[in-house]
Amino acid sequence: MAASPSGKGPFATLADAVQRMSNFWNRVSEGLAVQTLWSQFFSEAHASYGLYQREIDWDALQQESRFRRLLKISRVLFWAMLMKLSPARRVFLLLVFLVLLCFTLNIRPFGIPRESEFLMAIGGLIFLLALELADRVTMKRDLEIAREIQRWLVPQTPPRVPGVDIAFLSRPANTVGGDYYDAFLLDGAPGVATPPRLLLVVADVAGKSVPAALLMATFQASLRTLASPSVPLIELVARMNDYACAHSLGGRRFTTAFFAEFDPATHVLSYIRAGHNPPVLRRRSGELERLDEGDLPMGIRPGTHFATSSKTLCPGDLLIIFSDGIVEAVNDRDEEFGDARLFSILKTVSAESATGTLRFLNTALADFTGTARQHDDMTWLVVQVEH
Repeated sequence: MAASPSGKGPFATLADAVQRMSNFWNRVSEGLAVQTLWSQFFSEAHASYGLYQREIDWDALQQESRFRRLLKISRVLFWAMLMKLSPARRVFLLLVFLVLLCFTLNIRPFGIPRESEFLMAIGGLIFLLALELADRVTMKRDLEIAREIQRWLVPQTPPRVPGVDIAFLSRPANTVGGDYYDAFLLDGAPGVATPPRLLLVVADVAGKSVPAALLMATFQASLRTLASPSVPLIELVARMNDYACAHSLGGRRFTTAFFAEFDPATHVLSYIRAGHNPPVLRRRSGELERLDEGDLPMGIRPGTHFATSSKTLCPGDLLIIFSDGIVEAVNDRDEEFGDARLFSILKTVSAESATGTLRFLNTALADFTGTARQHDDMTWLVVQVEH
């Protein structure tokens, strides 16, 4: 058998072709399995359909026949997608559809061959796709910059506090999110022998993506400005609430938050829960306690009086603070993670460290959600009193 011009046999040439195809596929798919890609595509398609189907009046369609209902749904979805484009791109897309219609009906009003009509239509769709992709890339670049700025606003490493182990993790549903966490020491005034206190905060701004991220940034700036050793926790929260009310658009942009102040000397945890998910205190014995005393979210009513509660933590105890995106996380069957599942998992935690506990909890959450797309930010903050 004659060798190929390159000096390689046909099997070597075939192997090279297979290798090139494999490299191409890995580049396109980023090494993801087909099942993972399909689940990701289905999740994204479901989310996109949810965006467009808001335009449909489902109650009004109940009286229609199946055929008329399908026609009306198709028409509403088409207009919903069309109106997402700029006016110029809407007209361009309609012209492309007109060319496609002429091709389908074998009409040549432009005096060009039928094959050229088809190529013009396909080329027009590709060109429109390229314009939309260019906008998406530009927006993605801006969001990446916003994400970096948002990362600067939250701590990357926990503070070192003798006798206390701290770990945290936050994952936005989109590129940027509205969850906020913080942990820092409130040092005593110079010359005053006051032991430092640890301030712990987890907050969740109503909404997602850029609007929530902007409000989260103002929340962080306000907290860092107002927090000081001379300001009691109850006064700090009251001031934060007044500021939130002044910028909440009449209560539509409220913020749930959990504030806690821990004294490493006495192990007393003083806390205020402003509409946030009740954290869980896991005692060393395995007993679970819910810190459910609380008040309204911030930004609802100016002058709200927030009540302070307290718990005494013992060596080996774990405090788990989280945002609602944790318990509202869903799997491929649209089932929620839920409080009951979280409690069940917490009963099996070995409590070796805050970092180990956080890793255990996050792995259990990831195993539950799989590749399902999440619609809310997810944040953990875990504190353990060391033995």
